[in-house]
Amino acid sequence: MHMVESMAYAGQRPWHGLGNKLARHQPIEVWKQQAGMDWQIEESEVRYVTGSHNIGTINAFPQNKVLYRSDTKKPLAVVSKRFQVVQPGEILEFYRDLTATNGFELETAGVLREGRKFWALARTGQSATLRGRDRVEGYLLLATACDGTLATTAQFTSVRVVCNNTLAIAVGQGEGAIKVPHRSQFDPERVKRQLGITVSAWDGFVERMKALCERPVDPDSAEALLRRILTYAVPNAAPMVNEHAVANVCALIEGGGRGSQLSSSRGTAWGLLNGITEYVDHHRRARSDDHRRDAAWFGEGARIKQRAWEEVTRWAA
Repeated sequence: MHMVESMAYAGQRPWHGLGNKLARHQPIEVWKQQAGMDWQIEESEVRYVTGSHNIGTINAFPQNKVLYRSDTKKPLAVVSKRFQVVQPGEILEFYRDLTATNGFELETAGVLREGRKFWALARTGQSATLRGRDRVEGYLLLATACDGTLATTAQFTSVRVVCNNTLAIAVGQGEGAIKVPHRSQFDPERVKRQLGITVSAWDGFVERMKALCERPVDPDSAEALLRRILTYAVPNAAPMVNEHAVANVCALIEGGGRGSQLSSSRGTAWGLLNGITEYVDHHRRARSDDHRRDAAWFGEGARIKQRAWEEVTRWAA
């Protein structure tokens, strides 16, 4: 069963074959309808019945509220009364001026987990070509969840064209994302102002990618780095090395990975980093492909990729 409930895309058909294909440069209104994001999250008091056999007094629980879909009336979550809702349409509206005047182009948008999570991804128009015609393009992801599992998150990311590997682009000295917790009001213009520093950071990101392409890495150093990065927590003990993951990434960087034979990657720190990102994005164990991709964007997979970027760039410096 797919986590994707509805989506729209412009360009290449998604891996799962789902979604409505759109021509390029469609209005935001078309995206809302075709991505299944043209409904509202509504809210109601939490109520409960006291008495036997559900016969008795109906009471309210004022500290919480129920969120539900306006179209199907299906419940989505029970949250705190202070929870600030971000509507599906707001995620797409965020891109209206960016697509109209800043050269951004929406590529995918949609709804996950029956309406509890929704996202939009746009190409920024920025790109770079590394050694051996290895092309990397810039994107902006905006996503949120109404069940408390994800803050409203704006994330600049890069996509390596040859393999569709994704890697977060750091915002200043941060971890690559601007997060607005649901206890705060989502202010799109403020988030865009914060993101402004990242647009100018693209050149710095490209320079670091190029430096990794020029940094050779021998097999012993590569394995040592992997054993620092690919670990998992053990209660009341030191982290354990994920031997299965290390073996998988070694196979990818030694020729089994997409783009691993390009001159930018063969025997370089850039190739090592992309072996890790390919493993996380396409091969890491998960309940389903949907769950793997969700983790690669928002969960443990994203944290592994961030740790890999930090460890590899520190080692290569």
